[in-house]
Amino acid sequence: MGDMANNSVAYSGVKYTVKDSNHGDFGVTVEELRDLMELRAADALHKIQECYGDVHGICTRLKTSPNEGLSGNPADIERRATVFGKNFIPPKKPKTFLQLVWEALQDVTLIILEIAAIVSLGLSFYQPPGGNEALCGTVSVGEEEEEGETGWIEGAAILLSVVCVVLVTAFNDWSKEKQFRGLQSRIEQEQKFTVIRGGQVIQIPIADIVVGDIAQVKYGDLLPADGVLIQGNDLKIDESSLTGESDHVKKTLDRDPMLLSGTHVMEGSGRVVVTAVGINSQTGIIFTLLGAGADDDEEKKEKEKKDKKSKKQDGAIENRNKAKAQDGAAMEMQPLKSEDGADGDDKKRNNMPKKEKSVLQGKLTKLAVQIGKAGLLMSAVTVIILVLYFVIDTFWVQKRLWLAECTPIYIQYFVKFFIIGVTVLVVAVPEGLPLAVTISLAYSVKKMMKDNNLVRHLDACETMGNATAICSDKTGTLTMNRMTVVQAYISEKHYKKIPEPQAIPEKTLSYLVTGISVNSAYTSKILPPEKEGGLPRHVGNKTECALLGMVLDLKRDYQDVRNEIPEEALYKVYTFNSVRKSMSTVLKNSDGSFRIFSKGASEIVLKKCFKILSANGEPKVFRPRDRDDIVKTVIEPMASEGLRTICLAFRDFPAGEPEPEWDNENDIVTGLTCIAVVGIEDPVRPEVPDAIKKCQRAGITVRMVTGDNINTARAIALKCGILHPGEDFLCLEGKEFNRRIRNEKGEIEQERIDKIWPKLRVLARSSPTDKHTLVKGIIDSTVSEQRQVVAVTGDGTNDGPALKKADVGFAMGIAGTDVAKEASDIILTDDNFTSIVKAVMWGRNVYDSISKFLQFQLTVNVVAVIVAFTGACITQDSPLKAVQMLWVNLIMDTLASLALATEPPTESLLLRKPYGRNKPLISRTMMKNILGHAFYQLVVVFTLLFAGEKIFDIDSGRNAPLHAPPSEHYTIVFNTFVMMQLFNEINARKIHGERNVFEGIFNNAIFCTIVLGTFIVQIVIVQFGGKPFSCSELTIEQWLWSIFLGMGTLLWGQLISTVPTSHLKFLKEAGHGTQKDEIPEEELAEDVEEIDHAERELRRGQILWFRGLNRIQTQMDVVNAFQSGTSIQGALRRQPSIASQHHDIRVVNAFRSSLYEGLEKPETRSSIHNFMTHPEFRIEDSETHIPLIDDTDAEDDAPTKRNSSPAPPSPNKNNNAVDSGIHLTTDLKKSATSSSPGSPLHSLETSL
Repeated sequence: MGDMANNSVAYSGVKYTVKDSNHGDFGVTVEELRDLMELRAADALHKIQECYGDVHGICTRLKTSPNEGLSGNPADIERRATVFGKNFIPPKKPKTFLQLVWEALQDVTLIILEIAAIVSLGLSFYQPPGGNEALCGTVSVGEEEEEGETGWIEGAAILLSVVCVVLVTAFNDWSKEKQFRGLQSRIEQEQKFTVIRGGQVIQIPIADIVVGDIAQVKYGDLLPADGVLIQGNDLKIDESSLTGESDHVKKTLDRDPMLLSGTHVMEGSGRVVVTAVGINSQTGIIFTLLGAGADDDEEKKEKEKKDKKSKKQDGAIENRNKAKAQDGAAMEMQPLKSEDGADGDDKKRNNMPKKEKSVLQGKLTKLAVQIGKAGLLMSAVTVIILVLYFVIDTFWVQKRLWLAECTPIYIQYFVKFFIIGVTVLVVAVPEGLPLAVTISLAYSVKKMMKDNNLVRHLDACETMGNATAICSDKTGTLTMNRMTVVQAYISEKHYKKIPEPQAIPEKTLSYLVTGISVNSAYTSKILPPEKEGGLPRHVGNKTECALLGMVLDLKRDYQDVRNEIPEEALYKVYTFNSVRKSMSTVLKNSDGSFRIFSKGASEIVLKKCFKILSANGEPKVFRPRDRDDIVKTVIEPMASEGLRTICLAFRDFPAGEPEPEWDNENDIVTGLTCIAVVGIEDPVRPEVPDAIKKCQRAGITVRMVTGDNINTARAIALKCGILHPGEDFLCLEGKEFNRRIRNEKGEIEQERIDKIWPKLRVLARSSPTDKHTLVKGIIDSTVSEQRQVVAVTGDGTNDGPALKKADVGFAMGIAGTDVAKEASDIILTDDNFTSIVKAVMWGRNVYDSISKFLQFQLTVNVVAVIVAFTGACITQDSPLKAVQMLWVNLIMDTLASLALATEPPTESLLLRKPYGRNKPLISRTMMKNILGHAFYQLVVVFTLLFAGEKIFDIDSGRNAPLHAPPSEHYTIVFNTFVMMQLFNEINARKIHGERNVFEGIFNNAIFCTIVLGTFIVQIVIVQFGGKPFSCSELTIEQWLWSIFLGMGTLLWGQLISTVPTSHLKFLKEAGHGTQKDEIPEEELAEDVEEIDHAERELRRGQILWFRGLNRIQTQMDVVNAFQSGTSIQGALRRQPSIASQHHDIRVVNAFRSSLYEGLEKPETRSSIHNFMTHPEFRIEDSETHIPLIDDTDAEDDAPTKRNSSPAPPSPNKNNNAVDSGIHLTTDLKKSATSSSPGSPLHSLETSL
C-alpha cells in the first residue's frame, strides 16, 4: 500500500489543462467528471494522470481539501448543488387518484353491475307506444303514470353504489401509496453518511452530499455517490450490483481508485472525494436509462420500470410476489431506498430468487376463487329459474302471445331478473377480502412503527405470526451493546476491575494505550454525554469504544495518540472481518523499522503469541503450556461470566531487515507479543428474559447465533433464558457444527442437519456462512409435520444471505449496516429483541383479524345468497332488492373489514402455538359459528318473508307487480336482516369460541364508530330512503321487533359456543394453504424465478435451445463416460466427468454469452472456484440467471461448499423437470455418493 507520502507522489511533467470555464468557476465540468467515472482501473488512472495529475489535482479543481473537506458554508454547498446536481434520484411519479379510480373500475362484478344498471336506466326511459297494456301480463296499471318518473331510480341507485365502492377502493389505494411514500422518505431521511466538513467528521443525510465532499467509507457501507479514493486501508468493494462480477474488487490508489454508487464496502475503510451525485452517478445514469423520470411511452415503461425497479440490487423485492393483486398499489412502490440502492440494473432482471407468495395470501386467493365460483353458479341458476318461470307462466300457463308492443315490457322483466342475478353474485363475491387484508396489514404496519418495527415488505408482517423459530444475534439484540471493559489480565496479574495506572509498568501501559488508540477505526470514539449525568456516548464500533473507554479509565487520552499518528500515517491496516476475527495495524517508525499492533478474539490471537509482557514490562517467552494455563485460569472464567475476551498484542520488525511482504498476512501477524487480555461485558437487556419467556410460551424456539466464544455465549444464553439448567440442549461452536453436518466429502447433508437443529440452542464462533446454513437447514427440514418458519436478526454485511434466506429478516436500525437493511424485511429501529415479540403479536393479530372478518363475511354471504335465491324462485322477486344488497354488501364488506381488521392485538395472542403454514383459514369452530348463525338468520328471514304479513298484520309484499311501490313487509325483512348483521359483527370479534364477545370492545374506537354509524345510516335509509332503496317507513314497534330479532344473534351465539366443536365431526375446514401436490412442478424448484405465462410464451424458443443444449451435454457425458470407463448410469445422472466439465462450461459459456451479451461470463474455472471457496455476501448475484435455468445450486449452496472441491454448476439441472413435467426421481443416496466429490448433485438433496 505504501503510506500517504508514496501515494501522493506529485507526477512530474503533467500538462495541467485548465479550461477557462464558467461552470460556477470550478476547474472541471459535470460532463468531464461523468466521463471520468465511466472508466475503470487502468484507464481511469491514465485519465486522472493525464488531466488532473493525481487525486489531489481533482480536489484542487473541485476546491476542496483532502484532509479538511469542504468549508460547510451553506452558499458554497448550494452552489455545488446547482452546478453538479443534488444527490437525489427523482422517484417514479405516483399514480394519480383518477388512475386508481380507473383501476378500481376494472373489477368484473362492478362492470357487470354497471352494464345492468345502464340497461335498466335505458329501458326505464323508453316509453312503449300505446297498445293494449293489459295484453302484456301482470303490470300493475295503477302505477302506470308514475312509472316513467320512478323507473330510473333503481338503475341510478345501482350506479351510485358502484361509484361509492369505486371511490372507497381508490381512496384506500391512494392513502396506502401515500403511506408508503412517507415511509420511504422517512427511511431516506434517516440514512446518513459520514463526511468531513471544516475538518470535523459529521454525519449528514445522503441527499445533502455534494460534489467535492470528502466522505469516509467503511466496512458495510452502501456508497451513496461516485468518488475517487484519496486514502484507503485494505479496501475491498463488492461491485456485483453494477457489473455482475461476484469477486470483490480491491481498491488502491495505484491500481483502481474509482468507487461507484450503489456498491458495497466489504472490507476496510478509506476516504473518498465525491465526484458525481444523483442522476450523474453511475446508479443515476442507469436509472435515467430505465426512464425513472420519463413519461414517454408511459404504459410500457411503467410495466418495465416496475419490474426493474423492484428487482433492485439485492432484492428489496418490494413486490415479493407478482400475484399480490389484492395489494395492488402498495406493491408497485419502488424499493424503499430509491435514493442510493437504485441499482435497478437490467442485468438484475433475472437475478431475483422467487420468494413464495405469502402464506395468507395464498390461502385467501384460493378461498376467494372458490367462493366466487359458488356465487357465479348460484346467480346463473337464479337468473335461469326466474326467466323460465316467467316465460312458462306468461306464455304457456296464461296462453299469451308475444306481441310486438309488449317487447319492451318483457325486456324490462328480463333486465330485472338479470339485475337480481347480478346482485346475488355481488353479495356472494367477498370483494371485501382483499380490502380487509390490505387494511389489516397497512394498519399493522403503521402501528408497528410505534413498536419500533419499520416494515419494508407488507407480507413480512403476517409471516411473522407463523414464525416457529427465531435465530437471533447476541450483541445488541439480546444485550445492550453498551460494552465496557470490566476485567483485565495485564503483566501477569488478573484484575477483577480496571487497575490504577500506577499498578501497571510504564512500558506496558504505553504499548497498551498506543495499541488501542491506533489499532481501531478512527471513526470509533467516545463523546461526552448528551444530557448532564448521562452515560458517555459511544460512536462507531462498540467493542472498540469499550477499549477506548478503558484507555480513559487508565487516565490517558487516546485522542492525543491519534493526533500524533493521524490516519494517513498508518502504513497498512488489516481491517476486521468475519474470517480474520482480528484487526491489525502497521506503523512505520522514523528509523525505518515497523511495528504492528493486533487485537482480536483471545483464542485466535493468543495462538499467534510467542512472547508475553511480564510483571516488569519486559517480554518473556510464552509457551503453549503457558497459553493453556491462561486459557484455563483467565479466559474461561471470564467467558463463563458472560464476558467477551479480547487479546491485545504487538510485534516489531527491526530496521535492518528487508521490508516484509505485506500482502502475506499469515507471515506478518504471527510471532506476536501479548500485551493484555481484557474481558468486555455487554449486559443483557433487562427486558429480554421476559420476552424470550413469552416466545417460548408462544411455541417459538429462540436460538442464539453469535461470533463469540462458546462459554460467553452459554453464559449469556442462561441469563436470557434461552437455556435452562438441567435441559439437554446443544451448544455448538461453528467448527463442530460444520463437522457434524458434513459427510466425508465435506458436503452438507440435510439428514445430518435434521439430527442437530431441533436441540440446538446456541451456535457460537459461527461464521455468516454457518448462519445461512443453519437457517436454510431449518427451513428445508421435513422432520416436523409443519414446515418451520424462521425469523433471523442480523446487523453485519455478511448476514445478508441469512437475512434473505429467512422467511422474515430483521435488520438492526442502529447497529445494522446498509447492506443488512437492504436484505431485510423489517428494520428494528431500537435494535431490541422485545420488538421482535411485538412483531409476532402483530403478525398473529393480522391473521386473526382476517379470520374474524371471514367469519362475519361468510355468514352474511350464505344468508344473503340463499335468501335471494329461494326468494326469487318462490316469489319471482328477490326479497332484498339490488340497492339493498349493495348496501348490505357495503356494510359487510368495506365497513366490516375496517372494523374487524383494526382490532388491536392482546397479550393472549402469545398464549397459543403458531398456526403453521397449512392451517386452514376457517377452522372448525369458525365453520360452526358461520353455519349456526346462518341457520338462525335464515329461519328469521323466511319466517318474516312468508308469515310476516300475518305477524305484523300488514299487506303482503310478495308477488308485487313490476313497478309496485315498496312494501312495509319487505322493508321489515330488509331491516331485520341488517340488524342481525350488525349484532353478528360483535359476535365475529371472537373466533376461538370465547364466550365474552364484548371483551375489550371499547379499546377499538374504529369498531364502535362503524357499528354506530351503520345503525344511524340504516335508520336514515329505512325512514327516508323511499323508492330508491325500496323502503317504506316503519313504526317504532316494527323497529323494536327488528332490533330484538337482531339481538337474538348474540344469545344464539352463546348457545352455539356451548356446543363442543369436537362433536361436530361433519364440519369441514376451508381455506387451506396450497398443498404440496397442488403446486405445479416448476414452483417446487425452490428459487426458480417466478414466470408469468406471457413471459413463458416468449421463452419457448429459449427453452428449446436449452433442451437441445441439455441433450448435447448428456450425449457428451455418455461419450465421456464410455471413454473414461465409468458406468453409463453415472453419466445419465447428469454428473459430467471432470474432462467433460471443462468442455461443458465452454459450450455453456459460449451459449450464455451469445444469449446475453455483456453479462458476466464466468470464463474460467478459477473464477467460479474462487467464488465457491470464498463465499461472501449476496450469493444470488454470483451467476447470471438465464431464464429457466435452475441455479438453485449456485444460489443455495455456495456457502456450504466451502470444503468441497467445487464443480461448476451444470446448467439447468432441473430443466427437464421445469418445462416438461418430468419428476426428477434420482436415487439421491446413491448418486450423492457415486458422484464426483464436488458434485453439484448434493445440492439437489437440499433443494428438492
